[in-house]
Amino acid sequence: MTSLNKANEPAGSAPAGTGAEAIKAIPVRHPGRYVSAVIAIALLCGIVYAFSQGKIEWGTIPDFFFNDRIVTGVWKTLELTVLSMAIGVVGGIVLAVMRMSKNPVTSTIAWFYIWFFRGTPVLVQLFIWFNLGLVFEYINLGFIYKDYWSSFMTPLLTALLGLGLNEAAYMAEICRSGLLAVDEGQTEAAHALGMSHAKTLRRIVIPQAMRVIVPPTGNEVINMLKTTSLVSAVQFLDLFKVASDIGQASASTVEMYFLAAAWYLVLTSIFSVGQYYVERYYARGTSRALPPTPLQRLRTVVGRPNGGTA
Repeated sequence: MTSLNKANEPAGSAPAGTGAEAIKAIPVRHPGRYVSAVIAIALLCGIVYAFSQGKIEWGTIPDFFFNDRIVTGVWKTLELTVLSMAIGVVGGIVLAVMRMSKNPVTSTIAWFYIWFFRGTPVLVQLFIWFNLGLVFEYINLGFIYKDYWSSFMTPLLTALLGLGLNEAAYMAEICRSGLLAVDEGQTEAAHALGMSHAKTLRRIVIPQAMRVIVPPTGNEVINMLKTTSLVSAVQFLDLFKVASDIGQASASTVEMYFLAAAWYLVLTSIFSVGQYYVERYYARGTSRALPPTPLQRLRTVVGRPNGGTA
């Protein structure tokens, strides 16, 4: 009888009559985490205190934040970002297709283009475009257009060529990686159905490649927004150029630099939110369930009774 009772006892339970207590699990303590947190907070407070004691007129920043010239510079920066990325995306797709072509001439030309524009700094390229008047005195397109190079190569055109053509080299590699991520069986099946190569790319390959292309492209858009600050070197009146000019005129140079930095942070934050939702859109149809958006998480928390856990 005793053996039968022992056999029916649940595993891990203390034997009857022994008076043994249940095991209490004590979590492992990590004092290093608290020490590192205190050090980080102390460093942050020290940096904030140092800036508060500096000779910077912080009140100047909100006074000029919505200045007409600053707002105009913001819009020109956004315009330049969109147009340069459009040139970069279109050029990148063309270069990616050329790079993957079986024609050795087109693939070599694409490789050389990518090698040159990825291998030279953007600022150097901007100065080259701006000063090509030393090589070409004037541009002659016959009856369509004819003018001196210095008049033709405006700061806007210089900025578009310098940023857009450089971005095309990077987008070419991003697009090529996305196209290679699509299984070759998709292309073979489309050709078996009688689709041309161009239609296969447009209807089959590129839509599937977008899931791979979009995330790094979003990063390139944000990077392009910040890279536009370089065009101040060719006298284009973007956000950074306008802020610098106002700073020099008002003897608030450093304050205007902080103002420009604040605007760039605002714009990149907005672009980051847009990138998040674009990535969700192109991630549809995958086997993984999409994570909830921040708004959906907030609705879930607010909808719980008494703020309890789900």
